[in-house]
Amino acid sequence: MKLVKMFAAIAATLLVPSTTVLAEAPKVEIVQAFPELRIARPIVVTHANDGSNRLFVASQIGKIYCFENKADVAEPNLYLDIEESVRYIDKENEEGLLGFAIHPNYKKNGQFFLFYTTTDEPHVSVISRFTVSSTDPSKADPDSEVELMRIPQPFWNHNGGTLAFGHDGYLYIALGDGGKANDPFKNGQNLATLNGSVLRIDVDKKSKDHNYAIPADNPFVGLKEARPEIYAYGFRNVWRLSFDRETGALYAADVGQNIWEEINIVVKGGNYGWNLREAKHKFGDNGSEASDKLIDPIFEYHHDVGKSITGGHVYRGSAVPSLKGMYMYADYVSGKVWALEHTPSGKILGNHEIKSMNLPIITFGEDEQGEVYLTTQLGGCLLYTSPSPRDGLLSRIPSSA
Repeated sequence: MKLVKMFAAIAATLLVPSTTVLAEAPKVEIVQAFPELRIARPIVVTHANDGSNRLFVASQIGKIYCFENKADVAEPNLYLDIEESVRYIDKENEEGLLGFAIHPNYKKNGQFFLFYTTTDEPHVSVISRFTVSSTDPSKADPDSEVELMRIPQPFWNHNGGTLAFGHDGYLYIALGDGGKANDPFKNGQNLATLNGSVLRIDVDKKSKDHNYAIPADNPFVGLKEARPEIYAYGFRNVWRLSFDRETGALYAADVGQNIWEEINIVVKGGNYGWNLREAKHKFGDNGSEASDKLIDPIFEYHHDVGKSITGGHVYRGSAVPSLKGMYMYADYVSGKVWALEHTPSGKILGNHEIKSMNLPIITFGEDEQGEVYLTTQLGGCLLYTSPSPRDGLLSRIPSSA
């Protein structure tokens, strides 16, 4: 059954301390971007930065679609199908195809990268490189897969999975602590394991033992018993990771355990506290009070507000000037959506609630112009954030030739 067309005028609510000086709340609408389009479990939305005006959407079940960014699109092009290689079960829905990043030089090399749970071993995440077909630019070559790494996961949950390219050209990989509750293997504070960390690798080079190389300035290179791929650590389950396309700042939304959800700005070598701390608070009997060795998030919210954060993007589009520079994010359980206003150093100026349909938000994404999209699992619907319902146009952005 198709969803009815959705759009909601925004009555922004400010959720900030009374001592904070508030800027005017952005006036925003959330509208259905593609009323006729349905994609199951749309878990990544991105673009190729190749001037084609295409959006790429990855489905958690193991398929990737692409289509021209026009509101009347109904039948997306199937770009890649690896469903038979991807383990996805509805009741264990933190596995599957979880990450998809297109190489910054895709226009020339046709490369993209996937993070998925393989079917050939229990609870193992695979990161692989694929390339576009040499004969059809609308299709990927399913036989082009080159495996970069395999990461054993203790359980089916807290696998992380975001892939994102930084301004430095390196691939960043977000990994959860491996699952269950309370981080039973203490992976978050263990530099000898990749779990509970954000990794940084060079996919344009190879090393002796891997189909990737370690950047020489990675913070733990040469440290005994530390994995050199690690860029930062102390995370529970980052969902999602993104770069500010203007400043290059790296944002990580980390899903909490008992009480708190958090937003972090990630820096090289940083320890973000899990499982010693949950957001800005001591966690458990063996936890830690605030310390200059542990980096607290720039923002947190209580489980009275929502129970599972979905990280988004810093808005850098042109359609909604009042959102410029704000970090858009949501909560999967409550369905609430916000725009976090803050200084580059992380000082919070306002947290503006964007009235929405209170649907479970899976992920956020950007198009080539920096406009932000968010997806929900209900009907595989893609939503678009805009000041008006596409200004009454079928296509807000002119199609390319």
